[in-house]
Amino acid sequence: MNAVVVLVDVVDGALTKPSKELLTLARRHGSPVVVAVDTAADAADFGADVCAVIPAVALAEPVASMVDVLAAVCAEHSPALVLMTSTIECKEIAGRLAVRLGGGVVTDAVDVKHGLVVVQPVFGGAITLDATVRGTAVVTMRPGSVEPEASAGAGTPVVLTAPATTRRTVKVLERVAGARSSRPDLAAADVVVSGGRGVGENGFTMVEQLADVLGGAVGASRAATDAGWIDHKFQVGQTGTTVSPQLYVALGISGAIQHRAGMQTAKTVVVVNKDRTAPLFDLADFGIVGDVASLVPAIVAEIAARRA
Repeated sequence: MNAVVVLVDVVDGALTKPSKELLTLARRHGSPVVVAVDTAADAADFGADVCAVIPAVALAEPVASMVDVLAAVCAEHSPALVLMTSTIECKEIAGRLAVRLGGGVVTDAVDVKHGLVVVQPVFGGAITLDATVRGTAVVTMRPGSVEPEASAGAGTPVVLTAPATTRRTVKVLERVAGARSSRPDLAAADVVVSGGRGVGENGFTMVEQLADVLGGAVGASRAATDAGWIDHKFQVGQTGTTVSPQLYVALGISGAIQHRAGMQTAKTVVVVNKDRTAPLFDLADFGIVGDVASLVPAIVAEIAARRA
């Protein structure tokens, strides 16, 4: 069986949901060979036949060093397919790795079909194309595109050593851990509540309240982040984070094509906006025409009361 190399993420001792999705997809096309940092955690429970682990201290530079590691693993296992999650960092890794392997790269894919045909939405999701790659296909997958399914694999452990590199390496002088949130990660959340220009400068408190009662993540439109109402890391859209949750709630977001490109694969879309001509209503499964400032607190109170 052909090998499929999968770069996974482990948080708090467990595989992230997007990593479980990658392994589920990898099993359809071959034998998953996992590459992980420090620990492969429960990768074997989701079909990993080989769990190759590289110590974090051996990675001199997050992107370049991981490309070296993946290239070495690919040289050993000769995969036709390499999978990773569509994050900003992984997209850079994917591009560099594809050049190193003499293959091709497809980003933001939503499926890989039989024959390694990669399904990719383009032009803001207006068109979906099927692509094939000459040589090794390096594919970054949108989170939420595959339903994760557990399936035991051999889980053979392998400890990797950092390969020698001819490039000048970076010396890391200090590492500072970012602040951890109790909310789910935006890219992998099953529920996302986003606010836009219509919530106003002080309106993200109610966006956060609705996200919390729904157990979801907070997102935002580019207009809101550019205005400085919320950090850019919360931006959903073509130039932000691409999400594909079970439920996407858009508060005061008109729905520019760049925003729609980042959330239109959500399973259920709820839009609240006082402008009944807002383009995002075209994507909505449920729409409410009204003022978010009066509606959202009432929705939060009702959900809290029903869960009490």
